[in-house]
Amino acid sequence: MSLVGKKAPLFNVPAVIDGEEIVENFSLEQYLGKKDVIFFFYPKDFTFVCPTEILAFQEKLAEFEKRGVAVVGASCDTEESHLAWLNLPKAEGGIQGVTYPIIADPVKTVAHNFGVLAGDWNYNEEGELNYQGLPVAYRATFLIDKEGTIRHETVNDLPLGRNIDEMLRLIDALRHVEKFGEVCPANWEEGKEAMSATREGVASYLSKN
Repeated sequence: MSLVGKKAPLFNVPAVIDGEEIVENFSLEQYLGKKDVIFFFYPKDFTFVCPTEILAFQEKLAEFEKRGVAVVGASCDTEESHLAWLNLPKAEGGIQGVTYPIIADPVKTVAHNFGVLAGDWNYNEEGELNYQGLPVAYRATFLIDKEGTIRHETVNDLPLGRNIDEMLRLIDALRHVEKFGEVCPANWEEGKEAMSATREGVASYLSKN
């Protein structure tokens, strides 16, 4: 079930920040009223597609920050695993140099609450998760606004990497909607024409595009 239009699930978990410091209580609530958030899940540390995405977010981090957007990553690994990977050079398959927070979700509660836990699973009588398949998160991305509402989500299967520029385009579109009250048509980019959400608006737009 989609979470778009709903409040993002709350959590308070360990994370690695600034690529080197473990904090025990990290929450997205710190951004409420201050910043939009790109919150993304990836399957597993020390893997293959994952470092390309994590590093791609880092390469575009200044663009997100320029737009007042925080980037936060997450996987079902431990904070110790994150830290070890963050200390491994890129030439050895690591993600050294990444500075945005990466949360640790080894009990899978956060991935479960966001609806992105891969594989088949259920709860046993003790309330513990039982898995069939890989107990990892899908490649999911959530755009959460300053009010804590999820405005966009995508979920990719494990082999399919994300397009980070598309995240920036969606943020620009959200900013335009918030500022001008217009809606953004297909393939809209900053600087292009948007339209009013009326019959006249769409007719005018389609007649010119």
